[in-house]
Amino acid sequence: MTPSTRTDVVIRTYGPAKVAPLIDTVSDVWADAHPEITDTPGAATDGLSVSALRQQIEAHVRNHREGFTLVAAYAAGSMVGFGYAFPCTPEYWYGPELLPTIPKQVRAGRLMGLCELAVSPAWQGQGIGTRLHAALLTAIDPEYSSLLVRPDNPQGRALYERLGYRYAGPYRNGPGGPVYDLLLLRIGGPLS
Repeated sequence: MTPSTRTDVVIRTYGPAKVAPLIDTVSDVWADAHPEITDTPGAATDGLSVSALRQQIEAHVRNHREGFTLVAAYAAGSMVGFGYAFPCTPEYWYGPELLPTIPKQVRAGRLMGLCELAVSPAWQGQGIGTRLHAALLTAIDPEYSSLLVRPDNPQGRALYERLGYRYAGPYRNGPGGPVYDLLLLRIGGPLS
């Protein structure tokens, strides 16, 4: 069966009030999808751990309630993937160092910050990540979407490039933190 015709995977959309009971399951899916991170020395200090993910989600729910959306993919009643995002300002998302390098139209447009997108390894390559991404775009309805991807994550990077994301620059969450690739997508067309 092709990914676009799968009927055994259901996507559900949740607002901020429904996220707390899902955090344990979301954390399990994230850890399953990122074994290379959970085994990497220093990952916890770089904010790449299950406890850091939990804190990140809780903070985003608290601070970005307007439009916060979590989508989850279920197969046979079990969560096999999730993603979450929220509308945000370019000033918040890019920070003062990177903001001047972002195209003017992006700085003026409706922006979605995609924070996480993870699919359990047994379910990867079946179109679930694409469906989760589409569900977030439908729920939030941005003009642009932006995300961070680790440079050593070629599989994630390949998915995002297939979805139309393009490299916008390097990004560091904080002093001494890891450097990510910041990717940007114009909904409905190429970046100009």
